Amino acid sequence: MAGPVHYEVYIRKTPPASWALEMATEDRKQAVDAAEDLMRDGRACAVRVTKETLDPETMEFASVVVLNRGAPELKRKAPVRDADAGPVCRGVQDLYAPHARELIGRVLEDWLNRQGATAFELLHRPDLAERLEASGVELQHAIQKVAVPEAQALGQSVHELVRHYQRLAEQAVERVLQSGRRKLFPNLDEQSVADTAQRLSGAPDRAFIMGGAVSGALTGLRGARARLDRLMDLCDQAPTEGAPRALVMVPIEQILCELFASRSGLAQILGPALDQGASLAAVVRMVAPREVGLLTAQDPKLAVLVPQVEGAAARLGERMATGEFPLLSAALARMVLRELMSQRRLRPGDAEGEIDILRALAMTLTATAGRLLTLEEVQTAFSERSKGLVTADFVAVYVKGCPHVLCEAERLTRLCENVTGAANKRSAARWLDACVASLRFETEIRSSSQSPGQKLAALQGLQRAARNAALSERDGEAIAAALGVVGGAVEADARLVAQIGRAPAPAPQKLAALLRLAAAETGPTGPVADRAKAEALRLLRTPDVRASLTAAPDAAQTLKPLIKAAGLAA
Repeated sequence: MAGPVHYEVYIRKTPPASWALEMATEDRKQAVDAAEDLMRDGRACAVRVTKETLDPETMEFASVVVLNRGAPELKRKAPVRDADAGPVCRGVQDLYAPHARELIGRVLEDWLNRQGATAFELLHRPDLAERLEASGVELQHAIQKVAVPEAQALGQSVHELVRHYQRLAEQAVERVLQSGRRKLFPNLDEQSVADTAQRLSGAPDRAFIMGGAVSGALTGLRGARARLDRLMDLCDQAPTEGAPRALVMVPIEQILCELFASRSGLAQILGPALDQGASLAAVVRMVAPREVGLLTAQDPKLAVLVPQVEGAAARLGERMATGEFPLLSAALARMVLRELMSQRRLRPGDAEGEIDILRALAMTLTATAGRLLTLEEVQTAFSERSKGLVTADFVAVYVKGCPHVLCEAERLTRLCENVTGAANKRSAARWLDACVASLRFETEIRSSSQSPGQKLAALQGLQRAARNAALSERDGEAIAAALGVVGGAVEADARLVAQIGRAPAPAPQKLAALLRLAAAETGPTGPVADRAKAEALRLLRTPDVRASLTAAPDAAQTLKPLIKAAGLAA
């Protein structure tokens, strides 16, 4: 009779790389969909899904490949077995190392989420250790997930590694259970954490005992927000300095790192209603409340985009702002960078909102550069994120809701402003150039119901925005030239320059209108500016106009800056 079944997803990021376990689940469809997503997003060059069936008699798994896609595996020499090489974790103490706890949290993620606990708590709480030991299959699955890839990497027997980790798990569970029976872990509800830390100073197992005491203080608390609140209370009660304070703060920081590493925990703390972009912005605000506070005070729109951080998260942010929990601050900053460099959308279904929140993140992270991350790391992350903003799929969604072509061009100009990286700037510029140089753009602009002056002002605004988007000289000139051609057609249809020149208005007024066009203040550069400049020169040579300017020296003085801007001054 077949035993429990689960599915494992393995990936190879490059053709010569080894298979690495990405996830494990009991849902076949979820495993296959995850593998397909990894291939589609370019996060792996090959994926494999295997079905693992536990044999109740031998307690070993039979593996069957369900899906195998991507680049073929390169043939390589069989690994040479090193007689001296052993498991990564050789003793119980190795399970408490950060990388080991991270692995435990990954292979037991579902079980820990159901218990509302972290890997650190599992290694220090007798009640959790007892539940895991009683589950049987959960622990066996986790050991299998660790042993199989490690055996492949080391060239050792899977069976031997499984037996080794079974013994190690039994010893770790027994150690925690024995400590609980001996009441080794102090109850922080009965005695203060400061007194406990003072009493444990110098004890040989002080780190393990204090870890158990802090973990025990979270027993019965459901939800990451309530547990964070309790941890902040313990921080308030901790000794003020020295080794006793470190004895309390270190386990609290380790639990916090694992708490925030979980997507579900992060969502519970910051608010489940926040999308991915708002969640990242809230994390930055929590880690750097002072810098973000100064920015939001100056920019009301930024204040709307970056969510407020309240309650226990705000208390944690205040502590991190003073330099406490440096490992947690660094971990959260790295997490933000990882998410920015991933393929996951910040605001699914809202392309325009994605640009807004990305700009807000760029401003806030740049303001914190030097304290949390280097400026180069921030720039690299946004350059990587920008690659997803210039793809055909994103651009199509981004301009889909535009009612007319001018709106489309304005959005594409904004896209050019907000992407980073030379290659991404070129890609965005190509989208904008294709829009403004199209026959549709010229036709819609010329047939628009707006006045010629409004059309020329809109084209001038696009030219100015394109110049401010930091595009390459070649791309900027091509876009400006295309807009100038359309502006010339609009002016030719209305004969605007000629009408201004013949208008029954005072000469200074006509010259001011022409010079503003010539200086590209009220219209685009190109044919319009050239025609306005020629007409202004013609008027300036007219004796009547020269006489009127001589008779009105104030008007002539007002025109001097415009004459200089239009390039007509000597």
